[in-house]
Amino acid sequence: MLETEYVTDAGTALVIDFMPPRDRDINVVRIVMGIKGTVGMKMELTIRFDYGSIVPWVSHQRRLLKAVAGPDTVYLDTGVELRGEGFATVAEFTVTEGQEIPFTLTWRASHDAAPRPVITERALAETERWWKKWSNRCTYQGPWRSAVVRSLITLKALTYAPTGGIVAAPTTSLPELLGGVRNWDYRFCWIRDATFTLFSLLAAGYRSEAKAWREWLLRAVAGKPSDLQIMYGIGGERRLTELELNWLPGYEQSVPVRIGNAASQQFQLDVYGEIMDTLHQARESGLAPDEDSWRVQHALIEFLESAWDRPDEGIWEVRGPRRHFTHSKVMAWVAMDRAVKAVERCHVEGPLERWRAVRATIHEQVCREGYDAHRGTFVQYYGSPSLDGSLLMIPLVGFLPPSDPRVRGTLHAIERELTVEGLVMRYRPSGEVDGLPGGEGMFLPCSFWLVDNLVLAGRHEEARGLYDRLVGLSNDVGLLSEEYDLKTKRQVGNFPQAFSHVSLIDSAYGFSRVESPSEHRQRS
Repeated sequence: MLETEYVTDAGTALVIDFMPPRDRDINVVRIVMGIKGTVGMKMELTIRFDYGSIVPWVSHQRRLLKAVAGPDTVYLDTGVELRGEGFATVAEFTVTEGQEIPFTLTWRASHDAAPRPVITERALAETERWWKKWSNRCTYQGPWRSAVVRSLITLKALTYAPTGGIVAAPTTSLPELLGGVRNWDYRFCWIRDATFTLFSLLAAGYRSEAKAWREWLLRAVAGKPSDLQIMYGIGGERRLTELELNWLPGYEQSVPVRIGNAASQQFQLDVYGEIMDTLHQARESGLAPDEDSWRVQHALIEFLESAWDRPDEGIWEVRGPRRHFTHSKVMAWVAMDRAVKAVERCHVEGPLERWRAVRATIHEQVCREGYDAHRGTFVQYYGSPSLDGSLLMIPLVGFLPPSDPRVRGTLHAIERELTVEGLVMRYRPSGEVDGLPGGEGMFLPCSFWLVDNLVLAGRHEEARGLYDRLVGLSNDVGLLSEEYDLKTKRQVGNFPQAFSHVSLIDSAYGFSRVESPSEHRQRS
C-alpha cells in the first residue's frame, strides 16, 4: 500500500494506491482523499496492450470506461467526469477536506463480463488488515526489523500465490548501466535464489510460504536432469524465448528492450547445488518431506556425476564462451555434499562411497585449479587472474571454513580489487568474459555477502557499518534494485530485486543470536 501526500498553497491531498488481496478480479485501487483545504487534481490514463504496441478501443458504460483489444480488457470505475485527449483518458477535478474520490482499474479477459464494483473503503480496510496480520508474523526482533519486514513484504508481493513461485523482479529491461545494453527480463523464477529465499522465509517464521516455494521448485525441475534450466516461469514454464521490442525507446534511452531471457537455455552447474542445498535445508529445518523430493534429487545427482567437470556459463549468465568457473565447481561440490549427507542422516538410498569420492575429487580440483597460490586467492575461473564476487560464497556454503587462509586471502583480494566505496562488483566487466560491451553498477547481493564474510571473520564493526550503508541505499519506501551506480548515486537494474532483499534479510540474521541462513548452511 502506497500513500503519497500532495501539499499546495490551497490545501493538502492524500493519494492511496493499493491492490486488494486477489479474489476474482485483478484490481488496482486509488483513493484521492482531501486532508485540508481544496486541491486541484488532474488524472491522465494511457492504456496500451502488448508492450505498448496496441491502442485499445475505448467506450463508456455508465460509470465504467472500457478499453478492449484482442484478449484484453481494462475497466476504469470512477465517479469523476472523463474525456478523451490524444488517445488517452484525462480528468480534472478538485478534492476538498473530508472528501474521498475513488478510482478502480481492473483487468479482465475481453470475453468476460464487466467486473463487480469495488467498495473501496471496505477494500482499503481489508487490505491494510491483511498486510498487518501477515507482517506481524515476522519473528525477527533485531535492530533492522523495519528493513527486514519491508524486504519480506517485497518477497511476498513478488510471489504468485497459485503456484508459490517468486519472481526475481516484476520488471524487464531496466538497465544495469544507463544507456547500455545490459537490459534483461527478470520476471521469472531463478533457481539460484532458492536456498537463501527458503531460509529467509523460514528464519522469519513464514513456513507456509517456504513450503509453497519448495513445492514450486520440485514441480518446475521435474523431468530429464540434463534439461534442467536456471530459471522458469511463475507456473514452471520453460519456454522463455528472448525477443527485442524495437518500437520501445527504453528506460532513459537504454536499448534494446527485451522480453524473455535467452539465459534460460544456458548450462549452469550452480543450479544443481542450489536445488540440492534447498531441499537438504528444508529437511534440516523440519519441513514435512515430499515423497518425490529424493527421487528428483537422486536423478539430478546421477546426471551431475558425469557433468560436473564440464565448462559452463557460470552464475552471472555471461554471453561469452563457457569456462570452468570456480563458483560453479564449488556449487557442484555442494550438490554432492548434500547428497552424501542425505544418505548419512536421512536414511535414503544412494551409492554413498561413490558420491563421497566424487565430492572429494571436486574439492581437490577446485583447491588446485581455482586457487592462485602466488596471489593467495581463489579466482573467477580456472587459470584466470580475475576475481569474482561469487567467491564470497565459498565459506557461506561450507566449502571451506571462514578461518582457512585461502578464504581470508580471497576476502582481502576482493576488498582490494573488486570493492569501491565499500560496495562490491560482481566482476570487472570484460567483453572477453561476458561477451557484452559497457559496464554495470555495484552488485548489491555481493555487497551483502561481503557483510556476511566480515561477520565470519570477526570484523563486526566493519560489517555493521557496511550493512547500515547498504540498507541506506534503499529508496524512500525501502526497496532495493539489483545494483547501485556510484557515479550517479542511484539504483540501477531491475527493481525491486528479490535477490537483494533476500540478502538483506540473511545478513540481518547474521548479526543476531538466531542462526542465520549462511550459518545454517555451513553447519549442516
